[in-house]
Amino acid sequence: MVELIFVMLFIGLLLGFIGAGGSGFMIAILTVGFGYPIHLAMGTALAAMMFTSLSGTISHIRERNTDIISGLLIGIVGAVAAWFGAGIALSIPESVITWLTASMLALSSIALFLRLVLATGDSVPLKKKTIRYPLAVVSLGLITGFLSGTFGIGATPFIQLGLMLLLGLPMRLAAGTSMLIILPIAAAGGAGYYWADSLDVPLLLTVLAGTMTGSYLGAKLTKRAPQKLLKIGIIATPLAAALILFF
Repeated sequence: MVELIFVMLFIGLLLGFIGAGGSGFMIAILTVGFGYPIHLAMGTALAAMMFTSLSGTISHIRERNTDIISGLLIGIVGAVAAWFGAGIALSIPESVITWLTASMLALSSIALFLRLVLATGDSVPLKKKTIRYPLAVVSLGLITGFLSGTFGIGATPFIQLGLMLLLGLPMRLAAGTSMLIILPIAAAGGAGYYWADSLDVPLLLTVLAGTMTGSYLGAKLTKRAPQKLLKIGIIATPLAAALILFF
């Protein structure tokens, strides 16, 4: 258990440094590195996302980097989808869900790359009184919530891409709003795994002890790093997790 804490401390340090959520990386390390069943690792990683995103959400709200109304609406819809997604995930054999999760992580890298390319700052926010707004909110919530619950990932790249493309939010607002959206999604998805006995609470506490401490320390180093290095790290992290699961 001590070894796991130190590994998670290192992972938290890395994730805090580059500013990534890292649930996929947690899944890869827990399954391949420590031999935990994939469904247990998914439930634990998803529940951990709820706690690690909480502090980020508070910080972004204080900095006014959050579209609170959109975040809450998408998060509530996503929470329902995440609950059902967790139930579906538990019915999929371990060998299959491992490949599916790895594939989603690889797609996350592509989504992150697209997010960086599209971050021009010229977007026009979608007005909330238009008919397109509720359609965009429900669609984004259902899709990203289902992805999170089914594959145990935070789906942050997909959420941010959706916020930028469907709601027209600038990258700064998309980053802050995505943290708020993840909270109810991770809570509902984690609860779904918990009720199916696929969430180990002692393991969750161990993971949190390492990752939250490491993330706090890593975040202090971010300002000293070149932007190019951070961008490469953000894109490479889910890809590395996918490769670990694939091989």
